[in-house]
Amino acid sequence: MSSTDVTPWYKQVWPWFLLGLLGVSIFASSTLAVMALRTSDGLVQDDYYEHGRAINVVIAKQERARELNLTAELRIDPITSDIVLDLAGDERPDTLYLKLIFPTQDDRDQQFMLEHVRDGRYVAQAPDNLQYRWYLQLQPEEEGADWRLIGEARFPEENRIALLPGGRSASE
Repeated sequence: MSSTDVTPWYKQVWPWFLLGLLGVSIFASSTLAVMALRTSDGLVQDDYYEHGRAINVVIAKQERARELNLTAELRIDPITSDIVLDLAGDERPDTLYLKLIFPTQDDRDQQFMLEHVRDGRYVAQAPDNLQYRWYLQLQPEEEGADWRLIGEARFPEENRIALLPGGRSASE
């Protein structure tokens, strides 16, 4: 019989490797739990029932825009960042409100007031380097408007964006 020296467990590699994996998994799960508790869920609606009931109001605004034969073409100059909007239809208010809605982060949403300059043309100043995909809403008043045009755009790739009364935008 040969006598082999048995080393104690704390001097071997495998127990420390397994304890290390356990420690890393506990650290990672604790970090993710803290992040989940401290950050908000931007896409979750607190008042989802009221939001669902408001859909009928949104549809009515888009139907009203369709009744007025309203369409708009939006351009953002890539050099000067000027917003130029041409509104066609039976109504031309003095000011329009354009909302740029970021799909996933509501803190990035922006709103612009466009001034009427002539013959259905409205202008405003956009921020420099507007990028990514945005949903667009155009209406004559900031709150409580009776019509709304909507669209979707990806900046800076798209030059002309069509805002329509209740459909996807047609862009070049």
